[in-house]
Amino acid sequence: MPDWSARLSELAVAAKVPGAVLGIWYDGETTIAPYGVLNAATGVEVTADSLFQIGSISKPWTATMIVQLAAEQKLNLDDPVVKLLPEAPIDSRVTVRHLLTHTSGIDGDVFTDTGRGDDCVEKYVGLLGDVDSLFEPGTAYSYCNAGFVLLGRIIEVLDGRTWDESLKARLVEPLGLTKTVTLPEEAILHRAALGHLLADGSPVKTWQLPRSIGPAGLVTQSAGDLLEFARMHLTDERYAAMQEPQVPYAGGIGGFSDLGLAWRIYDWSGRTLVGHDGTTISQLAFLRIDPEARLVMCLLTNSGNGSTLFESLASEVFTHYVGVAHPEPPQPVDEPIDDRHVGRYERASVRLDVVRREDGLVMRYQATGERLAFAEEPVHEYELRPTLPADGNHFVTRESPTHPWVPVTFTPTHVFTSGRVTPRR
Repeated sequence: MPDWSARLSELAVAAKVPGAVLGIWYDGETTIAPYGVLNAATGVEVTADSLFQIGSISKPWTATMIVQLAAEQKLNLDDPVVKLLPEAPIDSRVTVRHLLTHTSGIDGDVFTDTGRGDDCVEKYVGLLGDVDSLFEPGTAYSYCNAGFVLLGRIIEVLDGRTWDESLKARLVEPLGLTKTVTLPEEAILHRAALGHLLADGSPVKTWQLPRSIGPAGLVTQSAGDLLEFARMHLTDERYAAMQEPQVPYAGGIGGFSDLGLAWRIYDWSGRTLVGHDGTTISQLAFLRIDPEARLVMCLLTNSGNGSTLFESLASEVFTHYVGVAHPEPPQPVDEPIDDRHVGRYERASVRLDVVRREDGLVMRYQATGERLAFAEEPVHEYELRPTLPADGNHFVTRESPTHPWVPVTFTPTHVFTSGRVTPRR
């Protein structure tokens, strides 16, 4: 058996990640390996029960509650959202299933802070009338945080309590979890991690996203608690349909090939995995489940460099247990570049400018609007490099020379990057 604690330590140092926890569950045995510090400024040590933000891995938690409500016959996944939320100012054709599969067309990166009160999710939903539609419902995929806040509001209305309270009653307490929270006043009672910037490793100045984003990304927990949630999805048949493909995902990074009900479905050299990733304010989290092998791996990090650590570590873990590694990322190729995609692309909270430089194309990322309240690095430039099929529309980019390449695809009307459709303006 490999010494996972030692490997985590070695790989985290190489990736410049201040703190992390690796969790593995296999054949009835759990391994929890902590590394480093929770906060470089205080030097507080990471322990096995430390709490990290899991970001968008919160989405399968929200989806699980929606599936519970469907089993209780309180909703149907193909119900129009406005049937359940008549006050929601959205396209009447959008269904619950559209929200679960990011196919609603709602411009999803809306990070409006509607306060700390128990009505913050309700207030957020009321503001969606001002949000653009990117495409006709059901006709495309674009990652949508706003859609999961809508799902959270459905849970609130049908349960008659806040999303946070439903999470506790429906999942946290039945699973016996003691290190899972959603609010900062709860997290402060535990050893909680703080994010660190990719650029220089310095601690961030803002700890958490607005409470209104809760159903899309505000679960904070230990690796052990996350493993317990994942194990439930291995054993409880009520949730089996969540792992069935609903929407194909073309050219997905890391083997991401299809989307189930919130769960991402991955193809790793012929093995089918499910899972999700999460990113908050320089805290990155990763979860992969091999249902056939009954293997679960999670990695919680407090650094923008978390993806570099994950790919290396996941390859070692899955190679050891099931003989497959994390798929290789796409690579740049030497091809001439023209200026057809030069211009501005914009969606809620983000503006992308593609510009020509002497040595090629650069995509300039600019956080805008409400996102500026917690964007620790509001402006960043990415080099665009051609990749296969070398048709002038497919590119790769990366955060830094130590990070894996990720795909960027252009059409005449939009750019598709980070799983999101961004229209050309």
